Order: sequence, then C-alpha cells, then structure tokens
Amino acid sequence: MNILLWHVHGSWTTAFVQGPHTYVVPVTPGRDPDGLGRARTFSWPVSVREATPAELRETPFDLVVLQRPHELGLAERWLGGRRPGRDVPAVYLEHNAPDGDVPDTHHPFADRADLTIVHVTHFNRLFWDCGTTRTEVIEHGIVDPGHRYTGRLDRAAVVVNEPLRRGRYTGTDLLPALAGAVPLDVFGMGTGGLAGHLGLPPERCRTADLPQRELHAAMADRRMYLHPVRWTSLGLSLLEAMHLGMPVLALATTEVVEAVPHGSGTVSNRPDVLARAARRYLADPAAAAADGARARQAALERYGLKRFLDDWERLITEVRS
Repeated sequence: MNILLWHVHGSWTTAFVQGPHTYVVPVTPGRDPDGLGRARTFSWPVSVREATPAELRETPFDLVVLQRPHELGLAERWLGGRRPGRDVPAVYLEHNAPDGDVPDTHHPFADRADLTIVHVTHFNRLFWDCGTTRTEVIEHGIVDPGHRYTGRLDRAAVVVNEPLRRGRYTGTDLLPALAGAVPLDVFGMGTGGLAGHLGLPPERCRTADLPQRELHAAMADRRMYLHPVRWTSLGLSLLEAMHLGMPVLALATTEVVEAVPHGSGTVSNRPDVLARAARRYLADPAAAAADGARARQAALERYGLKRFLDDWERLITEVRS
C-alpha cells in the first residue's frame, strides 16, 4: 500500500515506517515544516520516499495519516481535490495530550464520521473530548536500540527539546533542585544557555543536541534517566531510555505511571523523592543496573516494535474496509 504522511515527529515515524508498505513524505524546495522529506538524523528504510506536491497529485494512496489540523486542507489541495476520509481512507494521529481547558478540551476533529482519531496513550484518549468521532489507542513502539547501558558516568541524562520555551510543561523549573542531587546532561534542541538561565554552574548542567545515533550511546553512559515532565504526552525518549536499560526517575504525571512499573526506577510527584532516588543510584551502581534491566524488560513487553506494527496493520485494515 501507499501511505501518505508528513514528517512531523521523527522518533514516532521511525517506528511507523518499519512496516511493510511504501511511505510517501512530502518534500518542498526549502524543506519547510510541510515538506521536510526524509529524515536526516534518523535511520529510515528505502520504503520511505519523497514526493513533491506536484507528484502527490498523480500518486494513488491507500491511506492518509494526518498529524496536524491544517494537513486536512493541505492534503486535499496537494492530492488534486481528493478528500482525506471521503475519497481516500484517513486517520488523524494525535501525538499530544490536550491543552487549554483540560479536561474539556474539544479536539479539532471531534464529531466527524469520516475520520478515526488515533491516540498514542490511553491517558490522551481519556482527556481529549473527541465527541462522536471514532477513537483508537495505539501505544508507542520503539525500534530496539539494544541493551547498551553502562552507567559509567555519575550523571543523569535528560532529553527535552526547547526547555526554555516550554518551561513548566517540561519541568525545567525543577532542574536546579534536582541538579543538586545529581549532575545533569540535558540533550535536545534549544538547550543552549540552559545552565546560565537556571543559575547552575556548567559542571552541574551540561547541554548538547545530538543525532539519534549518537544520543543513545551518550544516554546509556549516564547512571540514570531523569524525566521531570509535568504535562506532555508520553515521551519517546523515556521509552528509549528504558530500552537502553536505564533506570528511570520521573514525575507521576500523564501516562508515566502506566509506562514505568515498580522496580524500574522511581515515579513520584515529589521532587525530593526523585532527588533521594538519584543519590541512591549514585551510591549504588549495581542497584541502578538492576532497575535498568527491569525497565528494559518492561519496555520490550509493552512498547515493542512488533506489537506496534501489528496494531497499525489491524487498524489500517479496518479503516480501509
């Protein structure tokens, strides 16, 4: 089958395109957000091909995967008038937890008979008001990076994009206190200047923006993974850390309490509890490794790639029938 989707979320798409189909991603001359084309920092198979808007007009599609509200109109224009959900089967993939008047947030595609909204967590489906639109949950799947944990560095890895702009959403304000318990290495886009903004000495908060092939190795060398996020969907970096064999310290918010079982780390809404757990891992590397091994096993069982792809194949078959 030919499946049209935009390159919006590199980590999620990396798992999705491991399936048995041809995946077409729009590309524009300037590779703007509506035409990024193939990923440059993720490993995608040859079954992912680029197409210009003009080429999309002449390409038959079996499914359109929408991920942003404006893509509905964009797809209709670029597909030469073919309407997603009416002339070609379509689903809307909702990556995010609701925002605004939670829990009364009305989804942009609520009350539609021509689309299925696919949520990535049960928490998100519970909190979005989708009205009468059919909803499904397909939990994340991860391309297994392997058990690469060494924990040789007495530091915690944090992965977050734009922590200064996103602030309280990503728990940026919690980092100074947590950095008092364990030095932090914060990876992601827009992390430059974070230590100065937080008033932390460089040795307590280092930053870097690495491609995924380098990021996993860097994460796995840190003693633990810290996830201080207050309000986003379930972070793929958290699940990747668990796959790597890292023990997890996380706030007990959104879907985290479902994703991180007992014995895989510490989940709490008390930063002081997370700080205490961090000190324990610093003092006891064997305990960190043991919790990390349990985290990896739990992630493989719940967020394995095969289950993810099987769930999508089932849904694709239902939507096209």
